[in-house]
Amino acid sequence: MAAEQAKADIGIFGIAVMGANLAMNMEDHGFTVSVVNLRSDRVTPFMKMNAGKKFIGAHTLEEFVNSLKTPRRIMLMVKAGDPVDDAIKILKPLLAKGDIIIDGGNSWFKDTQRREAELTKEGFYFFGAGVSGGEEGARFGPSIMPGGSEKAYEFVKPIFEAISAKTNSGPCVTHCGPDGAGHFVKMVHNGIEYGDMQLIAEAYDILRKVLGLSAPELAAIFAEWNKGILDSFLIELTAKVLTVTDEETKKPLVDLVLDKAGQKGTGKWTAQIALDMGVLIPTIVASLDGRGMSSIKEERVAASKQIKAVPITYNKAEKQALIDAVRDALYDSKVCSYTQGMRLIKAASDEYKWNVNLGEMARIWKGGCIIRARLLDEIMKAYGRNASLPSLLLDDSFKKQIESTQDNWRKAISIAVANGIPTPAMSASLAYYDAYRTADLPQNLTQAQRDAFGSHTYERVDHLEKGFIHSEWLKNAK
Repeated sequence: MAAEQAKADIGIFGIAVMGANLAMNMEDHGFTVSVVNLRSDRVTPFMKMNAGKKFIGAHTLEEFVNSLKTPRRIMLMVKAGDPVDDAIKILKPLLAKGDIIIDGGNSWFKDTQRREAELTKEGFYFFGAGVSGGEEGARFGPSIMPGGSEKAYEFVKPIFEAISAKTNSGPCVTHCGPDGAGHFVKMVHNGIEYGDMQLIAEAYDILRKVLGLSAPELAAIFAEWNKGILDSFLIELTAKVLTVTDEETKKPLVDLVLDKAGQKGTGKWTAQIALDMGVLIPTIVASLDGRGMSSIKEERVAASKQIKAVPITYNKAEKQALIDAVRDALYDSKVCSYTQGMRLIKAASDEYKWNVNLGEMARIWKGGCIIRARLLDEIMKAYGRNASLPSLLLDDSFKKQIESTQDNWRKAISIAVANGIPTPAMSASLAYYDAYRTADLPQNLTQAQRDAFGSHTYERVDHLEKGFIHSEWLKNAK
């Protein structure tokens, strides 16, 4: 690096697609960016592609660290897990106290807590920053969810606010809270994304199988839905995907895609931590079940030849009525999915004393990220009306909306059930809603059974002051 060369505002460690796109986004917004990669052969092509721009290409870690203004701001764009620890290990000896390391990958939040605690003891700052929006978001404006020291955030805030997506509510970034808060929020965001995608797939499945609609016909329906309360990136994307024709066969390309869905792990993490924390997220769990069932394709094909199918019976003259019912079922189920995600974030915030602002989470998801949707504006307003709202289902606006459409929600699911079409996420959402609004659940029998076979005790509704008691059920049975 030439002696007279200006120092960089921030460094990107790892210039694969996401890292390179973030670096170019930062440079677009006036920042000088230093880049380095463990495979140094990537640096020269990157610099050639961006000749004349405000980049510093470093071929060694020493060059990279020395090219940065102090306190140094370094964003790691490497795979989650050991690669993050490895990167920190080789960087630390070259850094000074007060320097800031930012993990921009999808790391497990407890790893982020551990790293933040260790680096804080050594005099460094560490951030876990979830970045949503994929390659395009990284390049032109993602939603960013940073967690770490609030003091250190002031050093990265101008950069993150500049490069993030913008909506009428401001930049899609906010300080989520201390240590692992940012990565936890990003993890739940991804869980909600899983739920969203499964619910859309179920809506598509009902309409194509019951009404026999083609991909172009379905595209028109989703495009129409995107003009109303279902307006979102994923609904818009679905409409576009359904219009694509395969060049070879001239058939809709979606019809040629094998029905085996993959997953990268954040959805599973969401389900695991929810179970550990005792928070119910049945819609999100059902989306994992949906992907899991899809993965046993060969077994399903074999079973389909042995287990008799349910014949489709529906009066297609009522086509529009079913389309409307599925639309309402999709929206109401989505509300349940977001409700569950927000409750999980709140539970973790209370557990770890993060003080996460749920309204702010909805705000920064309004743009840049995969789950951006008109619905998030309503969620943000709901928490604006009541910051301690225990459930979105209790907000007056959502309450009225679902009360006015729940008949259609039930109709769509009942038609799916009658015609043998699986709707795990929609059905789980409706069961969640019905259970939440029910004062008397049948778990009184469950508790009686547990006490009868295992002396697990129970509480009496007419003597709660006595606490947990045990009865000799079998001795007194007739």
